[in-house]
Amino acid sequence: MALNNTYEARLVQQETAVGAGVQILLLALLGSAIGMGPAGWLVGLAFAIATWAVLSRALHRTRPRSFGPANRVTLGRAILVGGVTALVADSFESSTPVTLLVGLTAVALILDGVDGKVARRTGTSTALGARFDMEVDAFLILVLSVYVSMQLGPWVLLIGGMRYAFVAAAKAAPWLNAQLPHSMARKTVAAMQGVCLLLAGSDLLPYLANLGVVLLALGSLLWSFGRDVVWLWRNSRTAVAQEMTPVEAELVEAPAEAGVEVRELAAVR
Repeated sequence: MALNNTYEARLVQQETAVGAGVQILLLALLGSAIGMGPAGWLVGLAFAIATWAVLSRALHRTRPRSFGPANRVTLGRAILVGGVTALVADSFESSTPVTLLVGLTAVALILDGVDGKVARRTGTSTALGARFDMEVDAFLILVLSVYVSMQLGPWVLLIGGMRYAFVAAAKAAPWLNAQLPHSMARKTVAAMQGVCLLLAGSDLLPYLANLGVVLLALGSLLWSFGRDVVWLWRNSRTAVAQEMTPVEAELVEAPAEAGVEVRELAAVR
């Protein structure tokens, strides 16, 4: 049994190594096609190495029996995102072919709706797969935000940085880590970000139209995050109230009469 588990673990790790190899092959193809400069190569290789290292560590920790078909789709998306990242980095030094950038991004966005369906149909949905999918999505939005910000201004980085700011805030406020209820509105807003940024970066629309599209994306994202934060805050307050004894609840309702502040309740216990 131990030998079988070791064999399965090696196969899973080999798939991540193959993914890193395909990523480097894609960078080589992009380099030969457009003459990619040092910035594109360095950022692309850094992305490939970081993706392989983080994914390998996560697989070692969770020890799945197989990598799974859905994760293979997500890994393919990650490879495309690595190519987009290299192109965006290269755009700081030279003019990047917009058609190539749009093509890779469009395929990555289309496949975003595939890996989830594959996971459900094959019964291979896992927490690792969901997190992998989410991180690939978030990084693609960040990279697109960087690209579009060169045209519209640094404020566009708010779109790509908002999710990472939320994660950082959750370190200081653990109540932000609570499980959110399912919301189609949240999923729709998240899907909008990539489409809007891709449209703005494709040079198909005039400047004012691109500005309106990105402002719409940012406004909807602020609304979505704001609504979730309010729900999490209220949920945390409800959870605290449910844990209180009747005496503590009365003290919270009438702190002046009781002479005890809410933050002192832990000491009372």
